[in-house]
Amino acid sequence: MAQTSYDKTLFDKLDAHIDSLPTKQGALIPVLHKAQDIFGYLPFEVQNHIAHKLEIPSSKVYGVVSFYSFFTMTKKGKYRVNVCMGTPCFVRGADKILAKFETALGVKSGTTGEDGEYSLDALRCVGACGLAPVVIVNGKVYGRIAEADVDNVIKDFLAEVEPA
Repeated sequence: MAQTSYDKTLFDKLDAHIDSLPTKQGALIPVLHKAQDIFGYLPFEVQNHIAHKLEIPSSKVYGVVSFYSFFTMTKKGKYRVNVCMGTPCFVRGADKILAKFETALGVKSGTTGEDGEYSLDALRCVGACGLAPVVIVNGKVYGRIAEADVDNVIKDFLAEVEPA
């Protein structure tokens, strides 16, 4: 299968993972997680490669990727900011928190900034209702966030990557 847009070593890494599996049956979701870790997202080229390697229809891979909100088909920024918009989060001001992130980061919800630094997304539910409202940045969970906390959350995740 020809890969034109991506570094071959990324496909080699994915292939090594798939080849190490004891069985391909039932492996789609774990393979998709691994592929997203490797590539950062799941474009059609990667989905088709996975379908070929797992010997399943591309439509099945696409169906799973498009159904689950934790998979993405668009390239995300260096900092992936997700704001939960589930009912408990929403009633506690998640819409205002999302708007504050849009202003502070200069990125609209559902997009990645032109510089590739920030992605901002609203998620349906992250399953952490007891911590509502919830913000997740690159996998780190921030709970009971208020609109006034947004600047501190940004400072926190920037400090984790950039030396002080």
